[in-house]
Amino acid sequence: MSLCDDTLLCNFPKCRAKLSGFAWVTACSHVFCDQHGSGEFSRSPAICPACSSALSGKLDIVRTELSPSEEYKAMVLAGLRPDVVLDISARALAFWSYQVYQEHMYQEYSLSRAEVQLKQMEKVLTQQNQSRELELTGMRGEIASLKKVMEEYKRKYSEMSERLMERNRQYQKLQGLYDSLRLRNMVVGVGERDSLLQPEHLDFNTGVARHATPQRSPQFLPGGHGEEGRLFYCPEADGAKTFFQFSSPARERGRPFMKKH
Repeated sequence: MSLCDDTLLCNFPKCRAKLSGFAWVTACSHVFCDQHGSGEFSRSPAICPACSSALSGKLDIVRTELSPSEEYKAMVLAGLRPDVVLDISARALAFWSYQVYQEHMYQEYSLSRAEVQLKQMEKVLTQQNQSRELELTGMRGEIASLKKVMEEYKRKYSEMSERLMERNRQYQKLQGLYDSLRLRNMVVGVGERDSLLQPEHLDFNTGVARHATPQRSPQFLPGGHGEEGRLFYCPEADGAKTFFQFSSPARERGRPFMKKH
């Protein structure tokens, strides 16, 4: 605020609103808006909210109109001697000068506080940047180490993939061998099953069961006169012995029957 400004500011610490209409002026050269002045100066004894000065005099607190009418301006100083008028004017100007000085001091105080806060924020920002830089450096190192680990895992994965492919090839080969052997065993098993399904006969001499050959029928061989000399046998394949053989009673007694000529 400068001397050219025609607006005062409320001196209440938390208000600082532009004054208009009516204002409360104190003997300690402070001015307050109508709202805060009415609330603060209604108590007794009155205390200035700006400087905590006691305002016990009759004219220590004055409620004045900031924009008086033309009639009031024409009559307020009428009849006073020039020195009184000049004295009143000087005191009014001193009041304005104090308000300007006070506002200047307040602005400087606000500026100093802002600078202090700015320096603190810059310091905090610098510390945060340093810590972030350290964290970033650490993270870069971790990223580099993780990249190395990833490359190692990729290499191991490639090796394991090659081993797995080789094992798969071996497995496929073994599977083919297994299938061929199983097919061969199935064919052999079918042949054995067919042979087991053929009828068997028992050799009375050895007591061993033998497979009969169904394609061949028993044959009779001439051995003597009449029915006694007839030999009955059943030939078998591959040079096998006869199944059974009948002889005459003479043959059973150990005396072979010979035909006389």
